[in-house]
Amino acid sequence: MSYAQCLRKAGLPRDAVQWLHSLHLSFHPRNVRRDFSSGYLVAEIFSRYYPQDFSEHSYDKGTSLSAKQKNWSQIERSLQKQNMHLRKEVVEGTIHCKPGAAELLVQEVYTILTNRSIRGVEGPESDFTDQDYQELLPTLARSTASKAIKNNLRITEIMAKPDISTNQRKAEVILHRHLEHKATERALNPGRFKRKPNLGQLAAKRLLPSSQDNKCFDSPSSRATTSKLCSSSTCSGAAVSFKEIKCFYHHVWTMPVCTSRWQLGVMSRVLNGF
Repeated sequence: MSYAQCLRKAGLPRDAVQWLHSLHLSFHPRNVRRDFSSGYLVAEIFSRYYPQDFSEHSYDKGTSLSAKQKNWSQIERSLQKQNMHLRKEVVEGTIHCKPGAAELLVQEVYTILTNRSIRGVEGPESDFTDQDYQELLPTLARSTASKAIKNNLRITEIMAKPDISTNQRKAEVILHRHLEHKATERALNPGRFKRKPNLGQLAAKRLLPSSQDNKCFDSPSSRATTSKLCSSSTCSGAAVSFKEIKCFYHHVWTMPVCTSRWQLGVMSRVLNGF
């Protein structure tokens, strides 16, 4: 496989591939995510346009985290002299070899140095996760919760910021996003997960018209005479018989027939209160 084919396979646009090939770099980046993480190639690219500010001999080709941080901090200082800057989240994603970060970095460098934008390429979201790759896989081959945390929280991130609470929050965000995708898969494919509908989904919901709902209640101003109640078939659907009870206060109450001992006790206390 040729050098240009490797770069196109890595997700770089054709214009960026041809531009990198014309710079005649010291070595050809076969793996964009790995080769651009150290920052040495980025400094070499800028040295073609600004040789006085970017000296190739002052940058380290090492792949350790300390070498990467040293190179990128030096690149940032040199860019400030030229009133140029790269997005911090893109640089951080490139250092930690996040998916899609190095490709987006190359496009930004291409736009800064050539003053040309790549047509037909939309800027991806800056979360830099492997979600796009996971969606291409079959369901059985997708990552579990622990694998998702391992893929999206690199060991270099923990080494760069060893704060326990910060790394814990990052792991919680990754886990929450993974559970959301799993819930979406269960909703879209309930047969595979043997998901059974609950009682609320199985029950037939029959709503009464608004005209019948108003028949079940009466205004509180009609207590002088017999209150108007709904028929058993309209309101509750159960057979409940009613009778009138006359009190010595000449109030006419409409009460249901009591059948249990508890209801009889309540009725006797109510009547004795009068």
